[in-house]
Amino acid sequence: MSRSLSMRGSMRSRRDLPPPGKTIERLESMVDGGNFYEAQQMYKSTSARYIAVHKYSEALDILQSGALVQLKHGQVTCGGELAVLFVDILITGEFPYSEQFFDRIRKIYEAFPRITVPHFLGEDYDDEGHKLSEAISAAKVRAESCSSFLKAAIRWSAEFGTSRNGSPELHVMLAEYIYSESPETDMTKVSSHFVRGNDPKKFASMLVNFMSKCYPGEDDTAIARGILMYLSQGNLRDANLLMDEMKEQLKSVNSDFPKTDLIQFIMYLLPTLERDAYPLFRTLRQKYKTSTDRDAVFQELLDEIAAKFYNIQRQNPLEGLFSEMFRI
Repeated sequence: MSRSLSMRGSMRSRRDLPPPGKTIERLESMVDGGNFYEAQQMYKSTSARYIAVHKYSEALDILQSGALVQLKHGQVTCGGELAVLFVDILITGEFPYSEQFFDRIRKIYEAFPRITVPHFLGEDYDDEGHKLSEAISAAKVRAESCSSFLKAAIRWSAEFGTSRNGSPELHVMLAEYIYSESPETDMTKVSSHFVRGNDPKKFASMLVNFMSKCYPGEDDTAIARGILMYLSQGNLRDANLLMDEMKEQLKSVNSDFPKTDLIQFIMYLLPTLERDAYPLFRTLRQKYKTSTDRDAVFQELLDEIAAKFYNIQRQNPLEGLFSEMFRI
């Protein structure tokens, strides 16, 4: 009998967990005092007690507070871990996607440090570039931590929101962070998130910036990849918007749009897709095959474009590089 009473008392005390305000204040003070690891364990254990009794909103408050304060102090690994746990609770609690939760995710995202990795060795670096190596390693940790958080948020928004690809705004945020913060920029990955976003103008700005610092021959490939990715999603409108916006932005800085066979192919392709002209589409592919063979994924994108615009079924639907490119 005493054991049964003890269990009931324990269950009642767990259900009667107090509002987390004072706990949040105490844990924030611990982090402010430099006790990062101890506070991290308490953030996780305390939120777990609220989760155990289905007090998900309280757990979210604790985890959001922890992520923000850890990131404020530059503790990216700790802050990123709590940020991912925040999204896990959104899934566990089956919270529907909403502007309120998007704003909370954006607040955490904006707390991730943004530190430009130097591209050239200067007086602060020794002959072996040790400090540069440390800066690059730290940048990788930041990029991976923020990416893990935003990818988790995108998966939640896809499951509990209205877009099967996930929140367009979250895709744009992830694309921006990868481009600006990753020491080794993967333009395919950046573009794949931008085309699932809702901001072709921002995508154009990123491409114009990339053109100013990329190696010769990479500029037209990056532009073509972005256009073809939009088209592979059946999105002719944003493909045209991206092209028009890039022309305007390049003109405003007195720069020329690349004049290559690959870009010429894209210029012909866009108006072709506005009408029922599959024979012309096929002819263009054959004529410019040498140019489109420059990137291994282009042929798969063009196969998908043929399926979207002309109902020409792919031999291996959603396999290979194309499937990998749009995986979250």
